[in-house]
Amino acid sequence: MGCRLADRRYNLRPFPMKNEKNDALSREIDAALSGVNLQDMDAPSAGKRGGRSTVRGTIAGISGDDVFVDLGPRMQGVVSLREFDTAPAEGTVMEFEMAGRDDELWKLTRTKAQAVAAAWDELQPGALVKAKITGQNTGGLEAKVGAVSAFMPASQVSLGREDNLAQFINQNMDAVVVEVNREKRRVVISRRQLLERERDAARQEAVGKFHVGMVVKGRVARIESFGAFVDLGGGLEGLLHVSNMSHRRVEKASELCNVGDTVEVQILNIEDGGKRVGLGRKQLEPDPMDEHAAQLVPDSVVTGKVTRVMDFGAFVEIAPGVEGLVHVSQLGARERVRKASDVVKAGEEMQVRILSVDRAAKRISLTRLDTRGAMIGSEDSVDASVIDAAMKASAPRAMGTNLGSLFKAALDKDKKKS
Repeated sequence: MGCRLADRRYNLRPFPMKNEKNDALSREIDAALSGVNLQDMDAPSAGKRGGRSTVRGTIAGISGDDVFVDLGPRMQGVVSLREFDTAPAEGTVMEFEMAGRDDELWKLTRTKAQAVAAAWDELQPGALVKAKITGQNTGGLEAKVGAVSAFMPASQVSLGREDNLAQFINQNMDAVVVEVNREKRRVVISRRQLLERERDAARQEAVGKFHVGMVVKGRVARIESFGAFVDLGGGLEGLLHVSNMSHRRVEKASELCNVGDTVEVQILNIEDGGKRVGLGRKQLEPDPMDEHAAQLVPDSVVTGKVTRVMDFGAFVEIAPGVEGLVHVSQLGARERVRKASDVVKAGEEMQVRILSVDRAAKRISLTRLDTRGAMIGSEDSVDASVIDAAMKASAPRAMGTNLGSLFKAALDKDKKKS
């Protein structure tokens, strides 16, 4: 009868019970099968309506064609000697099937027991088998693998969570043998492991069609706060992280896409044989630093909007998709600012001066101070600009000109205008 090994062949290895994931599965199995004898799950009570069950007994003696078997305290059975290839030795422990009762003796047979023993011999961890789902319990599905009863934990039925296990009853399915324990008389199988291997095989085939830098289209399969997972086909899925969605700052992936959307993305990296694929969308858009290069000039004063505030400084958007950092040391003129949040808030507009532009690193340093260290827009800053103008105007004049007088005259002139 055997255990009906499936026709497909895989490079299957024994199931390891050593890491955290497999330890959790082992605990799940133990909890589900606590006190349960898998081999008796579908066996009716012996002697009722001709029901049969498999038991273990010890050969007690032979008389003619009768082999007497000790089944336990005050319980004996008899089986025909013709069911043995050779006469069994007294004391030998074997499995028998109970076929009814004759006076004080149970009628025994080895037909089913031999089939079960043969099936057990064929079962090995990692083997691919055909299983018939026969029932359901709180921990998973009950199954038959040939003549042997088996158990499939709920977490091992599908790749995802299955809330309706009853739908699988009476179905035949391929599965991987996870555990074979003859002492505990239990066999544990997993359909999920097989589905994972099939998915990995499909992924390996698909990943050969892609390469880094390639522009592809995919469907948004699910969205998390940190990014969107995009189905690229063939079992291959990639992550479009929020940092690669747009040149402008994106807080949540749901701001720019929805489940089911078709998106065009660029493959940024492929790792672990396709298990991790990084995708980018902003890489297909014009770089805003190039678009606004004319206004991104050191010492230029621009108006921007605070996008986020950290203890060490404030990020300010000075052009669409272009952010710069005002370090906390550049937020105040007279007194030291310890935390940026003490003086600025997100959403606030402010004038800033560009200190430096690093196009390669895409970093822009900003300050709220003018070239003389005064707060931009303050009276000190206005006075400083008047002095600068006066210095430029006085440059061609004679060396003997009193510079202090010029500064005073310039300031007085500016005050009269105001």
